[in-house]
Amino acid sequence: MRVKRYVVDSMPDALQKIRTDLGKDAVILNTKEIRTGGFLGMFGKKKIEVIAAIDAANAKPAPAPQRVAPQIPPQPKVNSQVAPLKTSFQSDFPDVPDVIAPVAMKSEPVAVSAIPQPERVVNPAAHQAYSPSSVQSVARASVKDDQVMDELKQMKEMMKKLTQVNDGDKLPEALQTLEQRLYDQEVNPTLVRQIMDEVMADFQLADEPVTEETAHQLVRSKLGEILQTDHSKHISTQTRVVHFVGPTGVGKTTTIAKLAAEQVLKYHRKVGFITSDTYRIAAIEQLKTYATILNVPLEVVFSPQDLTKAFQNLAECDIIFMDTAGRNFRNEMYVSELNSLLKTQGSSETILVLSLTTKYRDLRAITNNFSKFKLDKVLFTKMDETDSYGAILNVVHEFSLKLSYVTTGQSVPDDIAEMNEWQIIDLLLEEPRT
Repeated sequence: MRVKRYVVDSMPDALQKIRTDLGKDAVILNTKEIRTGGFLGMFGKKKIEVIAAIDAANAKPAPAPQRVAPQIPPQPKVNSQVAPLKTSFQSDFPDVPDVIAPVAMKSEPVAVSAIPQPERVVNPAAHQAYSPSSVQSVARASVKDDQVMDELKQMKEMMKKLTQVNDGDKLPEALQTLEQRLYDQEVNPTLVRQIMDEVMADFQLADEPVTEETAHQLVRSKLGEILQTDHSKHISTQTRVVHFVGPTGVGKTTTIAKLAAEQVLKYHRKVGFITSDTYRIAAIEQLKTYATILNVPLEVVFSPQDLTKAFQNLAECDIIFMDTAGRNFRNEMYVSELNSLLKTQGSSETILVLSLTTKYRDLRAITNNFSKFKLDKVLFTKMDETDSYGAILNVVHEFSLKLSYVTTGQSVPDDIAEMNEWQIIDLLLEEPRT
């Protein structure tokens, strides 16, 4: 078996290199994230380590180098009987007895044996003796190798399934339908893809087919993990002051009147109003009208210095609802002013009021600006004026806010209720209305 390690940026890069180096029959043994480079273990770049292998039987053998036979120079024939050399030419020198020939004859066999001879390749297997025990051990090793290869093939198939989503392959039809519904509801595309990847991973691990029913249940469960919370949605009985903040036109004053009526009529608590919304025409008159109907006191503050007196006048109240002015909170001066109004003594909650008719790009900017304060919950208004509810999921997921109430009309005190996250999820996943 041939095993090779790769360090790549993504799985598609690894698959391409594995196919090139080891062939299409290669299997992936292991993958894990590692960090390379950096300083003292920090600032390292994320990489993927992939271990791949291929059976030696499936690997193409490298071509054997051709052996060139050594060129043996032609040797002169040697006569076994030594005879004196005779010269057939005339020389001016006198004849000299031949005393070199015998020496040459003695060294000649050495010269012949020194000629390189072709090496004889001995195959040890030809002389190996097989016994029954050795045959059985070979058979067992062969069976074990087959089992290992089967496991590697199964791992290869599993890795192939897991990388299908990462490689951008199409989702099953049932998940494609749910994915499109979330897109139509204006859910953040990044969040949608994250949910679909998690659902596909669950199906892969369970090794079950993707059906409409199981896909709907899994996606619904993933959305529930985002929206569901263990904290109470209604106003706590221990809370003394509730601040309502938000942009202009979202219905803060009407929402305060609805919640105040609930506290008076349902919980029989003594309620007081404080308003700092002195910028909007008739804002004070509107809240004063609600205060008269509910028979609750109202205090108007024009600056943070007036807050101390207002709280003293409302000292007998069980709970105080404070209405703040809706301003352009992109202006740092307004942010600083509101922050000074929210500094109260005792137990308090700050509720961000947002309208579902506002596009999410603006909702995101508004929530980001208000996150400078201690936001405890988020309240959505005008649910009856839209059929797009993805903004609820986006805000809760991105800013980790807790759900509280939702309003569905202008009637006081009827058109308000605690947010039901499972109802919102069903609205997100239901078929579009024709």
